[in-house]
Amino acid sequence: MGNPRVWLITGASRGLGRAFAEAALAGGDRVVAAARDVRPLAELNEKYPAHLVPLPLDVADRQGVFDGMERAASAFGGLDLVVNNAGGMLYGMVEEATEEQIRAHMDVNFFGAVWVAQAALPYLRAQGGGRLFQVTSMGSGGGMATVGVYGAGKAALDAVSEALAMEVEGFDVKVTIVQMGGYNTGLFTAGTTTTEPLPKYQPLRTAMEAMWGDAVGPEPETAAPVIMELAALPDPPRRLIVGTQSFDHVLEMGRARADLYRSWEHLSRIAPG
Repeated sequence: MGNPRVWLITGASRGLGRAFAEAALAGGDRVVAAARDVRPLAELNEKYPAHLVPLPLDVADRQGVFDGMERAASAFGGLDLVVNNAGGMLYGMVEEATEEQIRAHMDVNFFGAVWVAQAALPYLRAQGGGRLFQVTSMGSGGGMATVGVYGAGKAALDAVSEALAMEVEGFDVKVTIVQMGGYNTGLFTAGTTTTEPLPKYQPLRTAMEAMWGDAVGPEPETAAPVIMELAALPDPPRRLIVGTQSFDHVLEMGRARADLYRSWEHLSRIAPG
């Protein structure tokens, strides 16, 4: 094995972030595990005391992110991989969501990820390159009832990450948009803020809940081997779907959108430009 790599993983106390951290540590790498509450990392820290540094971090606090990035980069003498994983869920209809809920949600899921990328880039550039994994969603290409604001945040991160990848490739910083499927991460429980339901939406809410079903999805650790292999690639893809069912679903959504465009092509082509 080559020299141990240094990872910074946000949202590392549970779910996918925790699974990625455990996989990196098991592979002999070093991990700066960032989370608002690092207490759940105590057991992992005891197991890997020399290889893991828990970092209390609220990604919504831009200055805190920049200060934290300095501590992260100095923990093991640099950064090789940054995983922008921290996030939450806002569940409910768009009309139901309050301004406070929407702004708080975007502060974490979109702005927080942007702050982490901005803070990490000077360190990655200074050492001649690195990897930035932007964790979005299989649904980032379109919205869906009850999770519209969540989808909007992931779609915004998806778009800005495409631009970022173009901007930093000249510094040998490789950006990959990691479109995660549905895993048993606790996102719909511990990580969820729920709107105050409006009665007029109850039929749709009931239908959507029936569509979601009771399945919790596979365990997060089943996705970790994909991330570890992605991290080892000399020329990683700009985007990657993680999950068999998710791969099929994303392709089907793309086909359906293309079919819709084609069915109205005659109207689109009336206008020049």
